[in-house]
Amino acid sequence: MGVRTKQWLIAVLGAAITLTMLWLGLWQMRVFEDKENESAAHRAMQPPVALLDYVTADGTVGDIYGKPASVVGRYLPEQQVAVVSEDGSVRVLSALELVDGRVLPVVRGVLVAGSNELPAPPAGELTQTGIFLPSEAASDNEATVTGAETGGSPEALGSVRLAALAQTWPQQLMPGFITLSASDSAAQGLDEATLSLPSGEGSIQNAGYALQWWAFAAFAAFMTWRFVRTIGRQGTLGTLSNQEEE
Repeated sequence: MGVRTKQWLIAVLGAAITLTMLWLGLWQMRVFEDKENESAAHRAMQPPVALLDYVTADGTVGDIYGKPASVVGRYLPEQQVAVVSEDGSVRVLSALELVDGRVLPVVRGVLVAGSNELPAPPAGELTQTGIFLPSEAASDNEATVTGAETGGSPEALGSVRLAALAQTWPQQLMPGFITLSASDSAAQGLDEATLSLPSGEGSIQNAGYALQWWAFAAFAAFMTWRFVRTIGRQGTLGTLSNQEEE
């Protein structure tokens, strides 16, 4: 068997082993992500708890992000903001003043098709329940969203950013916001707002397996290169030895 043939056989075999290990690593990472998503979905389906039992007066937050939470308060109709998503949908974000004076931003829902005005929030003291979420990151369309001032609040935002709200809402803000359920949104004349749940807890074991397979793949690729190179050198030395004997 010629040197080139040996090199090609080893290269093909090494490539097959490397690609298989890379695929196994990707598969394990998908398992990890699936378990994270399942964990996040499970948290969102738990029975609601009292929000103020998990968020202390000094802003310390317990294990509540991504879970349903209930809170009692009154809406401040003059503090209301449109949150314009990249797809053009508009979430209605309203300020709910709690019994301790703090304000909780509430995504009451999404404007129905054809509507351009933010509906006024319900009046009086009421209990609101929704998924408690952390402040969102700035969106890519932030610069294109109108930043005019209306009634002391920004007319529109590109995401639910607590830092932006804190610049115009005078009250102390809760360290997060809630998004109402589809039924509660419908009761206020709005469509359901899409939830972006925080990452759950995937299996660290699966993530470790993925990294392990990728390390094996790198080693297999390195060894394939070494073997191909060694065979090439041996072939060259053998040729030179034959020429000297002649």
